[in-house]
Amino acid sequence: MKVSIDKSELCGELYAPPSKSYTHRAISIGSLSNQSIIHRPLLSADTEATIKACEMFGATIEKKNNDLIIKGVDSAPKVPDDVIDVANSGTTLRFMTAIATLTNGVTVLTGDHSVRKRPNGPLLDVLQSLGVEAYSTRNNGRAPLVVKGGLKGAITKIDGSISSQFVSALLIACPLTNNSTTFSIKGELKSKPYVDITIEIIEKAGCEIFVDKNHNTKFIIPAKQKYNLKEYTVPGDFSSASYLLAAAVMTGSKITVKNLFPSRQGDIKIIDILEQMGANINWDKENGDVTVNGGDLSGITVDLGDSPDLFPTIAVLGAVAKGTTVITNAEHVRYKETDRIHAMASELQKMGIKVKEEKDKLTVNGGNLVGTDVHGWHDHRIVMALTIAGLVAGGTTVDTAESVFISYPNFFEEMRKIGARKTVVEE
Repeated sequence: MKVSIDKSELCGELYAPPSKSYTHRAISIGSLSNQSIIHRPLLSADTEATIKACEMFGATIEKKNNDLIIKGVDSAPKVPDDVIDVANSGTTLRFMTAIATLTNGVTVLTGDHSVRKRPNGPLLDVLQSLGVEAYSTRNNGRAPLVVKGGLKGAITKIDGSISSQFVSALLIACPLTNNSTTFSIKGELKSKPYVDITIEIIEKAGCEIFVDKNHNTKFIIPAKQKYNLKEYTVPGDFSSASYLLAAAVMTGSKITVKNLFPSRQGDIKIIDILEQMGANINWDKENGDVTVNGGDLSGITVDLGDSPDLFPTIAVLGAVAKGTTVITNAEHVRYKETDRIHAMASELQKMGIKVKEEKDKLTVNGGNLVGTDVHGWHDHRIVMALTIAGLVAGGTTVDTAESVFISYPNFFEEMRKIGARKTVVEE
């Protein structure tokens, strides 16, 4: 689908969509419990993939009003009857790979073209060190993956430099083993707040994870635990809200985004980043309302080691800011749905912005955005970032716009409600 974006002035109130990260984890852990109710989940292409995968492991999941009613597997997932296809969801692939180790048989997992390019070597390596037969059919660490159940606790290490999802996957599976597990992180743990979110929901479900006080990247997981996530309400998503907040400041508009309460989400950092760049922003933490009323933006240096999903948002903010914006510690965003450093560099250059792409950083020189045809790279975050750039430039057409269904299915409808002018060029 192609969407054409015109210059727009925005005004109004929106609710932030529910958090994709929290939803994935709540569904996964709820499905490993006995009975669970998940309130206000995000229902998108990615989380639907997690729902379908958990059902293949034996859970029954019913959508009722704004809830998910889960009859879980009570710590004993069954062997799937067929191959698990995670579609475009890397999170689903990593989490289900770990859950597959708890079955008494063999599970095969695959996904779409993008997922089949994403690395999983560190997860396969650590599972093998824990007694599991786990391998890539193409012997390159990428899906399709084959996993034979039999996870055993042990002392081991895992590479955390590519994705925190490997760590979260291991944390989800290990409480259900017959032997305790201790693992430490090799290299720098990227996106640590996502690991914090995982531990938060694991503890909410009644299980224990101990973090070594002297080494905050060493985890001790007691064995023979059981999940009991009876009820959970998913908070608003700062990743998705970042596009709404950025759109307001970039167009000099006033909007309020509701349902944004303090949480462990790494992308909560968008509030501080916007303030540092010069946005007029007010956060009513008690009521969960963030109001942006324009502001003159100036370039800053931003370390996104813990907040990789903000990369496209910061890139387009830098495009309209005075001076230079440098996004650092970002190599891991090259391993998302697409290589987001290269994708944003390429598309911003088409829109008249000078950029410098390096291995782990992007330097953006603020300027005047020019409307043109840009490529969304089949990546929901690239599409949404280029859309808000189009609100400033006008005359911008973004292709592969259907990708927003991955994390924010009603993104274009919500933008229209607050004044965004867009037309669908073709389905």
